[in-house]
Amino acid sequence: MKSIIITTFILTLACLPAKSQVAIGKQSVTNISVSLEFANTENRGLILPYITDKSSITEEGSIIYDTTDHKVKYLKDSGMWVNFSEDDGTVATIGTADLSIQGPDKAEKPTAKTAIGTNGATDTTNGILVLTDADKAMILPNVASPHLNIINPAPGMLVYDTTKKQLAVYNGKVWSFWKP
Repeated sequence: MKSIIITTFILTLACLPAKSQVAIGKQSVTNISVSLEFANTENRGLILPYITDKSSITEEGSIIYDTTDHKVKYLKDSGMWVNFSEDDGTVATIGTADLSIQGPDKAEKPTAKTAIGTNGATDTTNGILVLTDADKAMILPNVASPHLNIINPAPGMLVYDTTKKQLAVYNGKVWSFWKP
């Protein structure tokens, strides 16, 4: 009898629809157009993966923290990496990264992946975090004046500055603010 109850419970769970939206630090996302959303309760940001060799990354729109020159970059069309960190070529704007925050085991795990979206289970896109829905967006952590309120930011951190209404990127030395 016990095994019948357990089997029924497992089958019931297996039949539930998979959720293609994820909220981190909160109960739910704000609307149906969101794949991934973070809570606004703390002064924290999203830290990008630290990459030393970007030659195998081919997916347009990929965003990384490049440890070779300490810059946040994204992959644009034609395989061109675009600097997303403010940089005027001076030492003052080139950041540094403590690679130990990525964990004690520095070896890259090429199969490590989390996919969020309706195609998550079957998506073959290379990446650590892949949002698979073509009609949903990610909402970055919202922080008022991150340059003042995030006490010890990590290189490669991204947040949305709710005061300036801009994307804020930290390269390990300075915050850069992006506004269209």
